[in-house]
Amino acid sequence: MVYQGNRITVTMLEDGIANMQYNAENESVNKFDAETNKQFGEAVSALEKADNVKGLIVTSAKGVFIAGADITEFVGSFKKSESEIKDWVVHVNDAFNRFEDLPFPKVAAINGAAMGGGCEMTLVCEYRVMSDKAIIGLPETQLGIFPGFGGTVRSTRIIGIDNALELIATGSPKKALAALKLGLVDATVPADDLQDAAIDLVKKCISGELDWKAKREEKLAPVKLNQLEQAMAFNSAKGAIFAKANPKQYPAPALAIEAIEKHVNLPRDKAIEVEAAGFAKAAKTPQAESLVGLFLNDQLVKKLAKQHSKLAHEINEAAVLGAGIMGGGIAYQAASKGLPIIMKDIKSEQLDLGMGEASKLLGKMVDRGKMTPAKMGETLSRIRPTLNYGDFAETDIVIEAVVENPNVKRAVLKEVEGLVKDDCILASNTSTISITFLAEALERPENFVGMHFFNPVHRMPLVEVIRGEKSSEEAIATTVALASKMGKVPVVVNDCPGFLVNRVLFPYFGAFDLLLKQGADFAHVDKVMEKFGWPMGPAYLIDVVGLDTGVHGAAVMADGFPDRMKPDYKGAIQHLYDNERLGQKNGIGFYKYEMDKRGKPKKVADEATYELLKATTDSEKQTFDDQAIIDRTMIAFCNETVRCLEDNIVSTPSEADMAMIMGVGFPPFRGGPCRYIDQMGLDNYLALCEKYAHLGKAYEAPQKIRDMAAAGETFTQQRNSQSLLG
Repeated sequence: MVYQGNRITVTMLEDGIANMQYNAENESVNKFDAETNKQFGEAVSALEKADNVKGLIVTSAKGVFIAGADITEFVGSFKKSESEIKDWVVHVNDAFNRFEDLPFPKVAAINGAAMGGGCEMTLVCEYRVMSDKAIIGLPETQLGIFPGFGGTVRSTRIIGIDNALELIATGSPKKALAALKLGLVDATVPADDLQDAAIDLVKKCISGELDWKAKREEKLAPVKLNQLEQAMAFNSAKGAIFAKANPKQYPAPALAIEAIEKHVNLPRDKAIEVEAAGFAKAAKTPQAESLVGLFLNDQLVKKLAKQHSKLAHEINEAAVLGAGIMGGGIAYQAASKGLPIIMKDIKSEQLDLGMGEASKLLGKMVDRGKMTPAKMGETLSRIRPTLNYGDFAETDIVIEAVVENPNVKRAVLKEVEGLVKDDCILASNTSTISITFLAEALERPENFVGMHFFNPVHRMPLVEVIRGEKSSEEAIATTVALASKMGKVPVVVNDCPGFLVNRVLFPYFGAFDLLLKQGADFAHVDKVMEKFGWPMGPAYLIDVVGLDTGVHGAAVMADGFPDRMKPDYKGAIQHLYDNERLGQKNGIGFYKYEMDKRGKPKKVADEATYELLKATTDSEKQTFDDQAIIDRTMIAFCNETVRCLEDNIVSTPSEADMAMIMGVGFPPFRGGPCRYIDQMGLDNYLALCEKYAHLGKAYEAPQKIRDMAAAGETFTQQRNSQSLLG
């Protein structure tokens, strides 16, 4: 035994070959946390003193090779000063450099995911052999940072500047064959042959058959490209990368490029220092704080879903009532995850539409090479279209997805309740109608919940699971389990008009309507909010949602929350709807829609919209700068999010933030409405609310904000305490 720890061991195998194995005790995966970093340094020291080692392989005893750094430690680490973060990264890199400099060849045997720090661990080896089932990548930019354990330095020297920039900027992992083609690994083999292949590679190095010292030297020296070639590589990469990621919204790729440009002509040790300085700069950006927080929120939400699922009934078969686009999307999602599902409708044309939707989505996967035609046929066979209830006797859960009409829904739910087994769960895919109200028509209201999918079902990750007054924990648990089984992220909320997401979204539309009434240009508002980070501005969003849907939802919200969601004027959305403008549904809303070359609706300006809106605009128009537009719309949005926390509609700031990001596209780099308030500072946010309070109740700060500001509290503190309790 060369070294033994509870994260890393180094043992001798045969013929002077050592095995450094990562196997974190009591952990599901290996990761570079503080203890692992410490033990890695100790293991390197032991290897430096060992005189019987001729070569070494790096292996993992887990299904994952190394998942990367321990992101939970980032929160504390990133609160340090920029210089302290740089010093920490340089210190960690010292062990990586010493490992690389050991006087014998090293081969990484990559058996599973080697991500972030795990990938960087493989790069300090002279050779990398990869299981055909493994993946490898540098996803750090998705957390608002970039590789800091030598990843930007070694990757540019191993696979070239252009390939390294693409790998780092996109953060997308590579499968074995793609990694081999890129030169990121040297060989791929079946999983069962991995260790033997790694040992064989080490033996070839020891015998002199392979020049491992030359392989190492490539990583220690500057990049072997002249200035012109470097300039061409950087310029082409910048154009492609910045077209996909706005540097002001997502600065990490730009900071990575900046660091690489500075260090490509430097030897390893000096290049590592440049990388560390750039890493520290990225770590101190608000985007890094938001995106790291987003990752941790995602983990917490999934952990809560597992806790909710503990009381779930087994789900072997589901059913959806109502075909069409939504029903077909739900059926597709279930079938694609291996769950048999019945799709019931009263019209054969609707069943054809639903099956057509599922076929279209699966066909696209076949076209992209992500599914074989045989697999598509197998998936479609899990969907059973029917015009009757004959097969419902053994169904475990039924999702009602008929028209958004309370009377129709109550009738359909009452009918199906009498045809299913007593413990079958009924779930309504409603976006606005009270679950408690719908339950009044049922004999077993304890078996009834809301299950709100977002459109399009296959793209939107969120599912709201709504608890009515009489919904049982078993019903909630089973619905949460179903959502997870379907590949969705469930968030449990309590019943109220609009539930969580739509309740928060409609004050945002209300703020938009008020801006238009007072003279704002809807196209300008869209541009401002898209620049802020939304995937689409409010005018474009309501066109996509449908103005008819918006008007219906607004009426529900006005009844539920008249103090802040019932305007005393006729707004632009209502007026356009009254003039038979439904948005993309009929080709005209705020914008006109034409089909592009790919057959997708493309928005174009429509001067007639401005003529129509004159009827809803004040005679004395106001002008608004970009910040005023942002402040007014975001105050209404954020205030209602906080009120949902006050009213216990949603339990935690983490769930609220994740729901807004996954449900309506709140800018991820801003971390969600609660983190947005935190980053602004509660006192500053409170002052902003007071500035606009004259506009109405929607702009007045909730009592929770006032109390938190007075106590010096933040949502981040609440988040951390909830995480510790969990």
